[in-house]
Amino acid sequence: MMKVDVLKIDGSKATGKVELSESIFGIEPNDHVIYLSVKAYNANQRQGTHKSKERAEVSGGGKKPWKQKGRGGARAGTSRSPLWVGGGTIFGPRPRDYRQKLNKKVNKLARMSALSYKAKAEQLIVIEDFNFESPKTAQFKKMLTALKLNGKKTLLLTNGTLENVYKSGRNMEKVNIIEAEKASTYDLLNNQVVLIQKGAIEKLESILN
Repeated sequence: MMKVDVLKIDGSKATGKVELSESIFGIEPNDHVIYLSVKAYNANQRQGTHKSKERAEVSGGGKKPWKQKGRGGARAGTSRSPLWVGGGTIFGPRPRDYRQKLNKKVNKLARMSALSYKAKAEQLIVIEDFNFESPKTAQFKKMLTALKLNGKKTLLLTNGTLENVYKSGRNMEKVNIIEAEKASTYDLLNNQVVLIQKGAIEKLESILN
C-alpha cells in the first residue's frame, strides 16, 4: 500500500495518512488501453450532424441550360451539376454516429493506468473531504492558493455531488470538477494535477477493484 499525506483546504497537513491501493495507483500503466479509451472518448463527443446537399437536394436546375448541339460548348443538362458553382456536392458528408464502444475491463484498466501515471509523477494530491456553505469562487481560489495550485490545470475529484463546490469553481480557468466515479481516462490525464478528496478514494477503489 502507498501512504500519502492528506492536506487541509488551508494547505496544512491533516493528522494521519491515507493508503492508496497498489492495484489501482501502483500498477504498470498500459499505454495502448489509454489510447483506446481516449480515442473512444473523443469520438463520442462528436455530434455527427454534418451534412452537405447533393445534386438531388439542391434547388433549381430543372431546365436544360441550353440546347444540346450547335453552341460550340460542352453539353449541360442542369445548372445544379456538381461541376457548376451553386451545384450539389459530390460525396459530401452525411450525418452519422461516431460512437465507439469500449470493453468495461479495458476502460477500467485505462483509468487505473491514468491514476498510476499521476501517482508516479507525484501529480496526485489528496485533500480532506470539504464542502462550502454557499457557492463562493473566492473560497475556491483561496484554497488553490493555499495548495499552491494557482495557474495549474487542476482536476478536482469530489466525494459525491457537492453542488456548492462545483458552482464555486466551474467558472475558474484551468479548473475542472467531477465526481470521482464519473471521471474518464481523458479527464484524469487532461490536467497538471489531480486533487482528490479523501472519501473519493474509497469510491474509486470500490469501483475499480
